[in-house]
Amino acid sequence: MIKQILFVAALAPALMAQLATGPKLPYKVVDNWAKLPKGWNFGEVSGVAVDKNDHVWVFNRGPHGVVEFDRDGKMLQSWPEVPIVSSHGIQIDPDGNVWLVDVAGHAVMKFTREGKLLMVIANAGKTAGDNQSKTAFNRPTGLRFFPNGDFLVSDGYVNSRVAKFGKDGVWQMQWGSKGTGDGQFDLVHDVVLDGKGKVYVADRSNNRVQIFTEDGKFLSKWTNLGSPWGLAYSTKENVMFLCDGVNNRVIKVDMNGKMLGEIGGGLGKTSGLFEFPHHMAIDSQGAIYVAEIRNWRVQKFVPGK
Repeated sequence: MIKQILFVAALAPALMAQLATGPKLPYKVVDNWAKLPKGWNFGEVSGVAVDKNDHVWVFNRGPHGVVEFDRDGKMLQSWPEVPIVSSHGIQIDPDGNVWLVDVAGHAVMKFTREGKLLMVIANAGKTAGDNQSKTAFNRPTGLRFFPNGDFLVSDGYVNSRVAKFGKDGVWQMQWGSKGTGDGQFDLVHDVVLDGKGKVYVADRSNNRVQIFTEDGKFLSKWTNLGSPWGLAYSTKENVMFLCDGVNNRVIKVDMNGKMLGEIGGGLGKTSGLFEFPHHMAIDSQGAIYVAEIRNWRVQKFVPGK
């Protein structure tokens, strides 16, 4: 046992040395961006999304689960009732509808912008499904839309798969199982598409991003970037941003996985620092909104020169 401990201790510096690092990127944090009413607070902020009008949608575990803001942080609305057990991912579909991922309720739900429920994909009673289930999940995490409205669900903490659905919510196909091999996952924490339709999957506990065709054919993987919790593709720059939750940073990489730089100053509670950056979104002007679990907030970073 002592020999094993000594071996791990000797190996730790080498493992840390493998972590890719880069220069600080010239992004500036907008202090106190989200302007909530007096007496209001977020809970743990699990997700953030930006719609075609650059309105920012915040999904959190507080009393006001879904809140909409304009680009400047002015609150536009909050939903009085959000029928979920625990928030995780949020996305806006091509028609402007709002989709929520209920991680503890094992469900994906579609709503109007006003909060009216339109569709639920889940077992009766929101019980967990297994890896082969077409109608339910087991601790799902996120989703992402194709231009035609079809979508992918990252499912998730237990089922270790990516499932593809039609716009109508009907299951089409899936790929992935528990493991460390190519095309396998440990904790599927997010999924995103690039401008060419390739699929990027945040394989969080395996400390890598895996890349596939839209039909699940494995193409390649990125490693040494830390633990990818959230992914955001910048169409304008053709680059990918990753929330590295373990190392409390947001990183920017090119489409070959090469490190370009970092945003944020590391672990902390004050402005510009992170504690568990969980998810993020990018608006049309290149501003990045970072949802933090432990700091119960969304920070906005704007690109500088």
